[in-house]
Amino acid sequence: MLPTLAEIFGEPVPAYFTLLLIGFAAATGLAARLAKQDGLNPDAFIDLGLFCVIFGVLGARLLHVLADGYFWDYVHLCTDPTKVAWEITASQCEEAEGIWDALHGVCQPSERDCFAWAAFWRGGLTYYGGLIASSVFGIWFLKREGVPLCGGMDIAAISISLGLVFGRLGCFLGGCCFGVHTDRPFGLSFPPLSPASKSQWRAGLLQAPHLPSLPVHPTQLYEALGCLVITVFLLVWLRRRKRFAGQVFLSFIALYAILRFVLEHWRADDRGELLGLSTSQLLALPALLLVATLWPRWKKRGQSPFQKG
Repeated sequence: MLPTLAEIFGEPVPAYFTLLLIGFAAATGLAARLAKQDGLNPDAFIDLGLFCVIFGVLGARLLHVLADGYFWDYVHLCTDPTKVAWEITASQCEEAEGIWDALHGVCQPSERDCFAWAAFWRGGLTYYGGLIASSVFGIWFLKREGVPLCGGMDIAAISISLGLVFGRLGCFLGGCCFGVHTDRPFGLSFPPLSPASKSQWRAGLLQAPHLPSLPVHPTQLYEALGCLVITVFLLVWLRRRKRFAGQVFLSFIALYAILRFVLEHWRADDRGELLGLSTSQLLALPALLLVATLWPRWKKRGQSPFQKG
């Protein structure tokens, strides 16, 4: 875990967002190169990548606020901060300029903050929200630029998969998206006051949050490796052998949905829950249903029904 990579003019540089931006840059560069190989306009994909940074972060943040179990905290931060209780240490409460409640051992905000829901740099992004938002914008943008839709979506799928590798490495350095406790040799312990140690302290597994966490599954690295395998498969094998436009895109959606559904069983961070499934698991099911519906149709027609020509 390395939450801060460096300091610039006295301001910390968060590792997570640094890796996130590197991932977007790598994904955009790969998309432009693949577009050029396919005889498409690479500049359109560079513009698309820049816009997707905005829409991806916006969508990921909104889904986190609405579906990960923090909605009412954000509402109360604006309407009645006394209803919000942060389970952090007294020293962290002081750093956050909060009010320490020694009786209950919690920290409360000292003032209202109606824009806390928008502070994505503090953490809290749900990937599927970013994928949905950027996909909706991307479809509109590709059609506007006259790029064959399915061909563009195939390129975007490979690029997104590569970007996810860097994103999950950023999660690992930031300490979020950690896994459940394990005694296996590959389990990793996160530093004191990390999200993992705080979570285990709240669950009664640690005596204090300033202790190193018990070994956990490094689910961030699992997903980074899984996305790297998906990227190599799509880029090296399937791209040259696809039988219809859009096959790479649908394959990415299916493979990532399966990977994420399985990995969620080993995650221990707060991710929202309904019917015993996390938000990402619930969204993986309609994603697989969408692939199962579109695959035979696109294969039969040889192209997407949205594609021109």
